[in-house]
Amino acid sequence: MAIMNMVQSINSALDIKLGEDNKILSFGEDAGVEGGVFRVTEGLYQKYGEKRVFDTPLAESGIIGTAVGMCVSGLRPVAEIQFSGFVYPGFDQIISHVSRMHNRSRGKYRMSMVIRMPYGGGIKAIEHHSESMEALFAHIPGLKVVIPSTPYDAKGLLISAIEDNDPVVFMEPKRMYRAIKQEVPEDKYTIPLGKAKVVHQGTDITVVSFGALMKESIAAVEIAKQAGISVELIDLRTISPIDRETVAASICKTGRLLSVTEGPTSFGVGAEMITLANEEAFLYLEAPPTRLAGFDTIVPLPKGEHLYFHSPERIFYEIKKLAEY
Repeated sequence: MAIMNMVQSINSALDIKLGEDNKILSFGEDAGVEGGVFRVTEGLYQKYGEKRVFDTPLAESGIIGTAVGMCVSGLRPVAEIQFSGFVYPGFDQIISHVSRMHNRSRGKYRMSMVIRMPYGGGIKAIEHHSESMEALFAHIPGLKVVIPSTPYDAKGLLISAIEDNDPVVFMEPKRMYRAIKQEVPEDKYTIPLGKAKVVHQGTDITVVSFGALMKESIAAVEIAKQAGISVELIDLRTISPIDRETVAASICKTGRLLSVTEGPTSFGVGAEMITLANEEAFLYLEAPPTRLAGFDTIVPLPKGEHLYFHSPERIFYEIKKLAEY
């Protein structure tokens, strides 16, 4: 075991897979020589050379389009988008080709690629650097969407994503990159995609979250405990496909649901959680399924950023309201 933050655990996952399989390549804007803007790929260019780990032009459509061609040729690319807010020029490739090629070719070609990107706010960045638009990717048939919340999960999930034959959008909550450290095996291990994790067992209410907000949700659970409220906390880990079975079983047990997400409220993951509760656990509900999500606005500039994000106290307020319903 080693003590790692999320940057180090993702780097370790890439190192292991690059060492295992010469069909795997890692590339993106400044992701080669410099190791990326957050230094997630640091040292890999020097270890594996410019044919395996390299820098690209500032052209997201070209980065993802090149990955499509690589997959058709039998390679397994890991493409890095410098910030998730920069991915939109590449949406044509993602929607038109990455998500559809396997179906279009009747199974002849697999888009065995991972598209990595730091996402979310909390580091006092500027516009296009702080968005949480995971619902856009989850709405595209043919894509898997994965969001880790801890260094341990990040490594295991990324290795699984690289080994998966379907395209995976791997969104890394950047305010968690160096926020926590934990024991992470130095050797290879995997965490299955599409499987949520019950972080804390409880009986009064189910709280579902993922990514950076797991930290605040865990703190809110502790506040609730002091108030005599037993919370079952679930980390989705995979946004698409959602682990419906784990979430539904928890709601049936507690009778209450609070979804905690960072992205805009409308049409987001929280709405999907409410639908899941109504479809799978309606007869067990003791209170209306509720979402606590971001505002339907652009993330504020650094000076006002703190007003946008949920604090543990705000999450607890919603927990208490539902528990007393």
